[in-house]
Amino acid sequence: MLDAAIKGQLKAYLEKLQRPIQLVASLDESSKSEELNNLLLDIATLSGKVSVSNLGNAAYRPSFSIAALGEAPRIEFAGIPMGHEFTSLVLALLQTGGHPPKVDAKTIEQIRAIEGKFHFEVFVSLSCHNCPDVVQAVNLLAAINPNFSATMIDGALFQNEVEQRKVMAVPSVYLNGEHFGQGRMTLEEIIAKIDTGAAERDAKALGEKDPFDVLVIGGGPAGAAAAIYSARKGIRTGVVAERFGGQVLDTVGIENFISVKATEGPKLAMALEQHVKEYDVDVMNLQKAAEVIPGNNPGDLVEVKLASGASVKSKSVILATGARWREMNVPGEQEYRGKGVAYCPHCDGPLFKGKRVAVIGGGNSGVEAAIDLAGIVAQVTLIEFDSKLRADAVLQRKLFSLPNVTVITEALTSEVVGNGEKVTALKYKSRNTDEIATVELDGIFVQIGLLPNTDFLKGTVQLTNRGEIEINARGETSVPGVFAAGDCTNVPYKQIIIAMGAGASASLGAFDYLIRTSSPC
Repeated sequence: MLDAAIKGQLKAYLEKLQRPIQLVASLDESSKSEELNNLLLDIATLSGKVSVSNLGNAAYRPSFSIAALGEAPRIEFAGIPMGHEFTSLVLALLQTGGHPPKVDAKTIEQIRAIEGKFHFEVFVSLSCHNCPDVVQAVNLLAAINPNFSATMIDGALFQNEVEQRKVMAVPSVYLNGEHFGQGRMTLEEIIAKIDTGAAERDAKALGEKDPFDVLVIGGGPAGAAAAIYSARKGIRTGVVAERFGGQVLDTVGIENFISVKATEGPKLAMALEQHVKEYDVDVMNLQKAAEVIPGNNPGDLVEVKLASGASVKSKSVILATGARWREMNVPGEQEYRGKGVAYCPHCDGPLFKGKRVAVIGGGNSGVEAAIDLAGIVAQVTLIEFDSKLRADAVLQRKLFSLPNVTVITEALTSEVVGNGEKVTALKYKSRNTDEIATVELDGIFVQIGLLPNTDFLKGTVQLTNRGEIEINARGETSVPGVFAAGDCTNVPYKQIIIAMGAGASASLGAFDYLIRTSSPC
């Protein structure tokens, strides 16, 4: 099951086990059960502290649970956790075996103090790059606090369960049988939803912070670069981030980040956060900026009001709020979001195996999505507003070579149709004839670009007609002391490496502003 290289790495990890653990399998006569059994036996051969039992009686088959010897299991995998979920398996083995997690002491103390009974179920696809974050978060809760338990469910393997619960996007999370959340969630976000008093405590603590020299709003590549460059100047630096990593977290393959041949978005986001934390930077995660209030004169403090009700102040601010997926803005889109309307083909594609889907958008992202989906689904219909596709020629050649792809150009998507529970069709209007056509399908993947996250800045800084922040070469906005960088600005090319450079430029611009208007702390 496992090749020699992986066995060698896993053996080294399992040497960190501090107590014996048992893998309890629930199997049937299927080939997948045999595959799972071989995986568990492989693991057991790598450590004397791991044993395997096939006497499980769980509802999901094949599945297995992990438990410290003599304790009831609290972590379960329904399916075979390979692909992106293999790391989730390794961490579950280590944490159940007593190896301390890489979480700060304050968070561990908060987890241990939570009372009640919490059983999480996380529906995943093994190709989903966001799913492991959620699986690992709920598994960690179960490893630390006996009041928690967690089950990962491979949606592609347990299609009946997916149909019954109407799961059409992953990760999809249930708590005690009720829908809890959908999409990528961090450990902090999950704790915040459970520990309802945490938000109020955090808001009070934020309001008591001393003013910063530089406050960065946003934790993506631009924000991370700005924070590092500021901290290296020895000035008081803070970062307010709704989620550290930003849009990079939703990016699968990255092959144009110079000096790094290939990486993945979540891996790069983790590296960014770790690099920032190497410096004396106050990272305020899970905080969304709601308003920026500049001072009346150059050198005055800038106030940033947060959605939590807290307020922080700084001598200068760098806006690095990034962008989000552009939506179709047609009837039915919001109603069926997560019920057939999706934005990540890599994550949600496996849930539509053998079904019919549409891809909206004929740029590189849309054509790449259609190519990927064509290997999974029965039929792909790509719909493009323009008279021709805008994707690179090499991608178009690949697309048109696929027998189960239909391309429709000069088409305006007009409505998402459903039966109240899930998507059943898509309507579009021909730009040539104005006729309305209907495509019967099961899923719609929207790939039509990005929108800058600048709604809260209207009336504060100068924006373009597309909502982008206008900046000069130094990253300066129309407001003294307020700078900007990255995908939220009018920089023409939205690339990770360009955002990082822009973040560095904005930071240097902010430092120059500080030394000309005041003395940094």
